[in-house]
Amino acid sequence: MDHGGHGMPMDLPPFTLGRALEFSGDPVFLAGCLLALGLYGWGVVRLWRRGDRWPAGRIVAFVLGVLTVASVMCTAMNDYGMVMFSVHMVQHMVVSMLSPILLLLGAPVTLALRALPATAHGRGRKGPRELLVVFLHSRYMRVVTHPAFTIPLFIASLYAVYFSPIFDFLMGSRLGHIAMMTHFLAVGLVFFWPIMGVDPGPHRPSHIMRMLELFAGMPFHAFFGIALMMGTEPMVTTFLHPPASLGVDPLQDQSAAGGIAWAFSEIPSVLVLVALLFQWYTSDQRQARRSDRAADRDGDAELVAYNAYLASLDARGRG
Repeated sequence: MDHGGHGMPMDLPPFTLGRALEFSGDPVFLAGCLLALGLYGWGVVRLWRRGDRWPAGRIVAFVLGVLTVASVMCTAMNDYGMVMFSVHMVQHMVVSMLSPILLLLGAPVTLALRALPATAHGRGRKGPRELLVVFLHSRYMRVVTHPAFTIPLFIASLYAVYFSPIFDFLMGSRLGHIAMMTHFLAVGLVFFWPIMGVDPGPHRPSHIMRMLELFAGMPFHAFFGIALMMGTEPMVTTFLHPPASLGVDPLQDQSAAGGIAWAFSEIPSVLVLVALLFQWYTSDQRQARRSDRAADRDGDAELVAYNAYLASLDARGRG
C-alpha cells in the first residue's frame, strides 16, 4: 500500500469493519503479540509438566488481551487509524484501557514467579525468579506503580499528547505511531496493575482505595471525550485532510472520536469494578474459611476467651 510523505496510507477504500479487520497492520506489534503468547504458553506448560495447575480463566483472559492488541494494531485498522481520528481513538482506548485489564487478569507476573527457575542451593548468584522479585520490590517499581505517579501519568497521556504538537509529530511516521501506542499500553498496565491487584507488586492498596484510584482517573477520559465532541474546529492537524476516497468530514470524525473516548471511560470502569467486587467477596470468603479452620484446631479458643471475659465483667458488676 502506498504511503504519503507523513507515513500515512493513501487511497484507502471506505471504512468497513470487515476491511478494517483484514490482516495487515504493524509487524512490530505482531512480533510482540506472538512473543507474549509464546512466553505465557511456555510458563503454563512448565507448570503443567511439574504437576501444578494454572486457572483456565487466566489463560483465556491473557489470550483475549493479546488478541485485542492484535485486532487494532495488526490489521488494516492500523492503516485507517493513521488517517481517521475515530479509528485511531478506538486503537488508543483498546490498548490503554481494555487490553491492560485483560492482560493483568491473566496474572503474567504471578505465572513468571512460579515458572521461572530459582537459584540452585549452594550458588551465590541470583536466579531469574530472584531477579524478578528484586525488580518488583525496587525503588523504580515503587515509584511507577504508586498512585501519585500513575494517576497523573494516565491523565497526562491524554491531554499532554493530544493538545500539544507531540501528537502530530508522533503521527508523522510509522515509528512515532508505534512509540505512541506502546506508551499508551504501558501507561494502561501501570495504572491498572495496583487497581486490579491480581499480580504481586510493591503496593497492595485496600479494595476501597483501589476503587478510589479507578474513579480518580476515569472522569478525565469523559472530559477529554466531551472536549472533542464539542470542538468547533479540528484540534489536531494529522486528520485535517483525510483521503478523499474515505468520504470523511474531519470535524464529524473528531466528534465521533470524542464519543468513543467518552464511552470507553465508562465500559472499563464497570469491568474493573465488577472484578474488584468479586475479589473482595472471594477474599472475605477465604478469610472466613481460615478463621473456621483455626477455630476447629484450637476448639474456638478465641470465643471461649471472649465469653470468659464477659463473665468476669458480669461478676465484677455484681460484686
